Amino acid sequence: MTLPATVRRERMLEMITDRQFVRVAELSDAFGISDVTVRADLDALDHSQVVRRVRGGAMARSRGIRPERSFEESLTAQAAEKKLIGESAAALVTSGMSVIIDVGTTTAAIGQALGARTDLEQVTVITNGLKVALDLETSHSDITVIVTGGTLRRLQHSLVDPMATLLLERLHADLAFIGCNGVDVIHGVTNLNLPETEIKRRMIAAAERTIVVADGSKIGQAHLIRVADLSEIASVLTGPSASAGSVAELRRAGIDVIQVE
Repeated sequence: MTLPATVRRERMLEMITDRQFVRVAELSDAFGISDVTVRADLDALDHSQVVRRVRGGAMARSRGIRPERSFEESLTAQAAEKKLIGESAAALVTSGMSVIIDVGTTTAAIGQALGARTDLEQVTVITNGLKVALDLETSHSDITVIVTGGTLRRLQHSLVDPMATLLLERLHADLAFIGCNGVDVIHGVTNLNLPETEIKRRMIAAAERTIVVADGSKIGQAHLIRVADLSEIASVLTGPSASAGSVAELRRAGIDVIQVE
């Protein structure tokens, strides 16, 4: 079965990072695709600055790639702060809204807080996070849940291409809550893995207003893959552990930072 392009590129990135240099022919054999398709994939990875294109193949960038933690590993980190962020984000949802909720442990806290509300009517939630969908299944409010579908990433319990993009291209939501691995004045909103990054971009494009949710440890950080420029988002919602200097820097750049206490 042919892999979705973003999933295939993530696996190429893993292979290149492990070996440091991989030839086009090796990737063509490994993934059962043409040399032309391999070159297009490598060009896309080079454009994202996660590999370096060289004659005959690609090599790993000099800086190391931080391993992606599983959903369960991330769940316990900053748990109390994520709960505060989740409750604050859920409070922004009003009856009649259509809301996109991204995958992640902070966004999962939004799903839990939203599901606990009893005052909402005719709210539609679109998500690629299985945890978010399951938490909202038992909601006491009138919430319709739409799951994007797509390829399952077991590490994060998330759904990515091909189906997620097809759905998101046809939607226009009032609000999107997007998770990330870093928010930085220079590099914008960044992430660690390619498949989810592409879905995040689609979510931002499908929403009237986007709020990035990130616990304090992610403020002032930058990772390998750019999700969006800060100009593409309405607000950053973070917690009390965020560096005062980093928060001030974002605000000086004109970013609306909401810091829950």
